[in-house]
Amino acid sequence: MQVIRDDWRGEALPRGGVGTVGNFDGVHLGQRAVIDQAVTRARELQVPAVVVTFEPHPLALLRPGKAPPRLVTPAQKERLLADRGVDSMLVVRFDEAFAATPAVRFARDFLLDRVDLVEIYVGTRFVFGREREGDLALLQRLAAERGRRAEGVDEVFLDGERVSSTRIRAAVGDGDVGLAARLLGRSYELAGTVEGGAGKGKGLGWPTINLAVENELVPKTGVYTTRVSVDGGSLPAVTNVGVRPTLHSDGELVVETHILDFDGDLYGRAVGLSFDARLRDERRFDAVEDLVAQIGRDVEAAREFYGRERGG
Repeated sequence: MQVIRDDWRGEALPRGGVGTVGNFDGVHLGQRAVIDQAVTRARELQVPAVVVTFEPHPLALLRPGKAPPRLVTPAQKERLLADRGVDSMLVVRFDEAFAATPAVRFARDFLLDRVDLVEIYVGTRFVFGREREGDLALLQRLAAERGRRAEGVDEVFLDGERVSSTRIRAAVGDGDVGLAARLLGRSYELAGTVEGGAGKGKGLGWPTINLAVENELVPKTGVYTTRVSVDGGSLPAVTNVGVRPTLHSDGELVVETHILDFDGDLYGRAVGLSFDARLRDERRFDAVEDLVAQIGRDVEAAREFYGRERGG
């Protein structure tokens, strides 16, 4: 996938494709419905599939104190969009000048003239431009004036509620990673680099890796079944998100993972950590021996969980 970072006045733009516009934080089931429609039509017309997105997130500029934590890093979003078949990702820098751009100017001058989109697909609730003044109806009118087409894609519902980034953030924050996975269409994943730890897990007989997390949103403290993705493989694991109260730590939140049946060295490696199920709350034990025994039970629970997944 081609990635172009542009201030929306640049010249090196993809032209003549079928496109969609949005933040696409999470690339969840609802957003995928829009992206997939654009990709499908691009394939039918034999033109590029183009996604126009923004960096940073508009709320980070407009309402920084209320900007929600993002579900994916920029690199994760690029990978997820590429996996959907997007040919070009145009990342528009969202600054004060762009925030003041009228909706008509953005749609007519940028999307229809300079990017030259022949068809545009957005969600039915899509709004854009200065003070969110533009909507699907305006986009359709401007597109029709140029003999182009703009269409709304219906929202996706799960369990009677709309799939949204807000709903996913709430699920992750509550530790309900199962619901988050259903809304995303995949497990919630943290990206990061394995960093050196104090070696306390190894001293207890359960060696762990510590993840320096790049994502803005970490699941609620607790113990989870997880998978570590590295070198194209996926390793089953148990992860504790918390402050390790039994070990009298400094109270810093850590993401600490024991990989099942693994004795390799991942220090300094970039990995992904996918959360599949929540096992329990983090708790303080009266004795270290009790903690060690509980970790053993957590490991067995993870073995059982992934054994069921494999049909074992």
